[in-house]
Amino acid sequence: MSDPAFTDALTGGASTVQPESVVARLRSHGRVLFWPCVVLIADAGAAGFFAGSFAEPWQNWGVLIAAALIAILLVLFPLVAWLGRNYTITTRRIVLRGGLFVRTRQELLHSRGYDITVRKNGLQAIFGSGDVMINTGLDRPVVLRDVPGATLVQATLNDLMEHSINPVAARRQQEQSRPPDETTVIGGR
Repeated sequence: MSDPAFTDALTGGASTVQPESVVARLRSHGRVLFWPCVVLIADAGAAGFFAGSFAEPWQNWGVLIAAALIAILLVLFPLVAWLGRNYTITTRRIVLRGGLFVRTRQELLHSRGYDITVRKNGLQAIFGSGDVMINTGLDRPVVLRDVPGATLVQATLNDLMEHSINPVAARRQQEQSRPPDETTVIGGR
């Protein structure tokens, strides 16, 4: 059986804990797929033009195999890599997932506190994207690479970090700011 005072201290005086909800799901900007799309169009055009134009059948097969290899290496791999890296921002944490063959998952809690910096190069500034660097005090900052609306992401992360105060500390602050009640004075009459 749990102590109600202990439960209130853990939840900050609230009887229910807010469920975690997703604020945003992000990927790198879609412009990274521009060159793979150009390669796909050129590859399909070259394969259509050259396939069947050679006298020997093995040469025609070679053209089709080369076109397939180019499509796999220069179109499919970049697309899968782009789809494989995503960032999820919730009300309690940031979840970074990435990797093509080896999947990694990293979580950063808003309650731990961090510094946020946005870096934009010329092309990113034109498209409104940027690199959001989150410095957690470790050796290297965690980087959300080339996310659309980087300044909005920065503002959202700042707001989420402000609202994720430790509930016990928030209750202590609330109690300290409250004036002493005359009926609860110890040693008084």
